[in-house]
Amino acid sequence: MIVREMITEDIPQLAQLYKQFWNEESRIEKMYEGLKKLQKSGSHIMLSAVEGNQLMGSVMGVICGEIYGDCRPFMVLENMIVDECCRNNGVGKLLIAELEKKGIEKNCSQIILVTDRNRIDACKFYESAGYDPKTHIGYKKKLTNPDDQKID
Repeated sequence: MIVREMITEDIPQLAQLYKQFWNEESRIEKMYEGLKKLQKSGSHIMLSAVEGNQLMGSVMGVICGEIYGDCRPFMVLENMIVDECCRNNGVGKLLIAELEKKGIEKNCSQIILVTDRNRIDACKFYESAGYDPKTHIGYKKKLTNPDDQKID
């Protein structure tokens, strides 16, 4: 298994992984457009864990600018997903290790993330990877746009 930058050929399998987690269809055309845009921006790191032609997992790191202290950027870890059949086999740890390496290369001061409290396995995973739940509390609020449309 290797961890590499995401490529457009990963998108159909990534849509299936997201469906496993959210039980919703993804708009693959929008995913292709989004990946190209994010790759061009330089503010996102999109990684894929693959074995042969099989996508086993993926993670996204968003690099955010900072305007206090020494003004080093920080990273937000998002969209971490590992195929149900590949969990507890080191896929997630490899993805996080590579994302942390990229964060260091980009001079990031820290990585932050939010996950649902009821995702006990995910919480244990992040703690085992060195993320400390005792020092901070995270919040999340979904925003709705009147133009948002449900995927049929």
